Amino acid sequence: MSSSSRKSRHFTYLNAAYWPNSRIYNGDTPGQLNYGCINRVYYAFANVVADGGVFLSDEYADTRAPCDGVQGALGSLMHLKQRYPHLQVVLSIGGGDSAETFPIVASNAVLRDNFARSARGLVEASGLDGIDIVWEYPCTPEQGNDFLALVAAIRIHLPEEHYLLTAALPAAKPILQNIDLRQAADYLDTLNLMAYDFYGQWTHKSGHHAQLYATSKGESSGDSGVQHLMSSGVPGKKILLGIPLFGRSFLHVAGPGHKNRGAGGTDGSFEYKQLPRKGTKEQVDKRAIAAQCVGGDGGFVTYDNPDTVVVKAGFCKQKGLGGLFYWSAPSDAKDSKRSLITTGFKTLHSS
Repeated sequence: MSSSSRKSRHFTYLNAAYWPNSRIYNGDTPGQLNYGCINRVYYAFANVVADGGVFLSDEYADTRAPCDGVQGALGSLMHLKQRYPHLQVVLSIGGGDSAETFPIVASNAVLRDNFARSARGLVEASGLDGIDIVWEYPCTPEQGNDFLALVAAIRIHLPEEHYLLTAALPAAKPILQNIDLRQAADYLDTLNLMAYDFYGQWTHKSGHHAQLYATSKGESSGDSGVQHLMSSGVPGKKILLGIPLFGRSFLHVAGPGHKNRGAGGTDGSFEYKQLPRKGTKEQVDKRAIAAQCVGGDGGFVTYDNPDTVVVKAGFCKQKGLGGLFYWSAPSDAKDSKRSLITTGFKTLHSS
C-alpha cells in the first residue's frame, strides 16, 4: 500500500469509531454505520499472549459469523473498505484483558520483536491499515519506558510509510506522566485520548465522567488531558479527543459531588442510545460541558449529547487537534439528529 492511499482523503479531520467484536452477538454489524461520517474504524480487540503473539480474540465473530452478507465482522469491514476508499480499518490490540500481558511483553526485547512480527503478519493477512495499542495502562515510569520501547519495536516492522500505528491512553495525568509523550508521538500517527471515565462506580464521589472542563481543582477533564499532551510535545494534529457513547450512573444523587451510593444500568453504565432515561429530562452543564439526566432507574446519569459534542468538536478545531473518536459505535443513536458520530463529523467539517 502506498503512503498516499493510507492517508484518509476527503476529510479535514478524523472521525474515528471503535467497533467491539462482541457486538455481533447483539445483532450489530459494521454495515449499519454511516461511512459518510466515519473515516477510520478501530476493530476491537485482538489479544496479546505472554510470548508476544497477537491473535484474533473471537475467530467466529471476526471471520465466520454471517455478517452484512459476508463472513465475520472483520470480513465485513474489509468488504466495506472496498466500497468506501476513504475508510481506514485498524486492528485494536489489548483492552482491559491485556493489563497483565502487556507489561510482560513490553519489558523484553525478544517478546517486543515477537509482538511486532505477529502484529504485522495479522495486518498483512487481513489487509488492515495498521494497529492500535490499548494497554490499560502503563502504571509506572518503568512501564512507561517499556511502552515506548514497544512502539519503537513495532515501527521497525510496521514502517510509517505503509502502516498506521496508534495508541489509546487515558486523559489522567498520573498515567500520562509515566510516558515520554514527545518521543511516543514520534512513533505514533495518532494518540487517542480517552477523555471519559473520570468518574464511575469505582470513585468515592459522583461526577461528570466526560467533562471537557474541570469545575473544581485537581479534577481530570478533556481539556486538562489535551493541555498535558500538548505541553509535553505531542503535536495537536496527532491527538484525537475521545467521546463516550455511554453514560455513567450514580443512584440516589441528583448531580456531581455527592457520596457514591451505587450505580444503575449494566456495570454502572447505559448505552447512549438508551439516554435520557424514561421519565427524565436531559440537561447540559454549560461550565463542565457535560449532559445529564436525573431520576428514574439511573439516578444521576452523566454523558455526552449533541450539544456537548458540538462544543467538543469546536474545541478540537480551536486547538488544532486531529479530530474525534467514539467508544463504541454500536451504542450511538440511530436518528441522525441525535447521533453523536454524525454531530461530531458535521461540526468538525462546518466552516
